[in-house]
Amino acid sequence: MKLSRSVSWFLLAFGVWSWFIWISFVKNLLKDGSGLAFDDAGDPTTYFWVHLVLAITSFLLGTAVGVIGFRGVRALRRERSQG
Repeated sequence: MKLSRSVSWFLLAFGVWSWFIWISFVKNLLKDGSGLAFDDAGDPTTYFWVHLVLAITSFLLGTAVGVIGFRGVRALRRERSQG
């Protein structure tokens, strides 16, 4: 399957965005002081675990989408350089 230039760049941008957003989210989750992520004893709550699993899943899916976009961009550049 051949991806268009715009789709390839969109997928690559989505992958980069995913890294930025979800890593920032996990950092903020770890620093949570509202009592949602950690109980009074400092132990992680169900809220913490659910959101950590969501963040990791989204991070992995975003990475996979970004890799597809990167391969598409690389293939288009290789095709253009070969004539």
